[in-house]
Amino acid sequence: MTNRTVRMTAPTHRTLEGGGFPVRRPAAMGSLMSPFLLLDEMGPVEWGPREAIGAPDHPHRGFETVTYLLEGAMKHADSAGNRGNINPGDVQWMTAGRGVIHSELPQDDFYETGGLTHGFQIWVNLPSEHKMMQPRYQDIPADQIPKAVSEDGRVKAVVIAGDALGASAVIDTVIPIQLIHVKMEPNSSFSHFIQSDL
Repeated sequence: MTNRTVRMTAPTHRTLEGGGFPVRRPAAMGSLMSPFLLLDEMGPVEWGPREAIGAPDHPHRGFETVTYLLEGAMKHADSAGNRGNINPGDVQWMTAGRGVIHSELPQDDFYETGGLTHGFQIWVNLPSEHKMMQPRYQDIPADQIPKAVSEDGRVKAVVIAGDALGASAVIDTVIPIQLIHVKMEPNSSFSHFIQSDL
């Protein structure tokens, strides 16, 4: 096994997305990010009643969008008639493939009352042979996403894609990737094996 160290960190900048909701996005890092195209942290932002903003109808094609919501309540709809809700801890893995028009908006009750929104949206590039595949959704509720804890109980992992601490994700990815939310207590350590073909 080869030990690797963090080669660099990327500063983030604040920008507005969709209908004007704030995100933090790292500066462009070129091939160092591959196969990831975009790594946005949504919020955290505290909305007042009837203030929450989402992303009205917009197109995607040739990549996958991964929405991981920590706080808030979102709903999605698309041009193929798919509809669903995303709640705290849920993951939506949308494969746009040959193209889809969709929206991501606050759920009606959340819009009326307001509250905290915090999450991540990650875009994963599809290889050329998969760019025109049939669009699909994988909506995984929080209670179905594998979670693992280190032997000493000081490291917790939410395994969205790939595997960690003996747990394997349920999401079917087009390309093999690791997407893990790791929570570490102070002065704890975490080692993770990454296959050489990733």
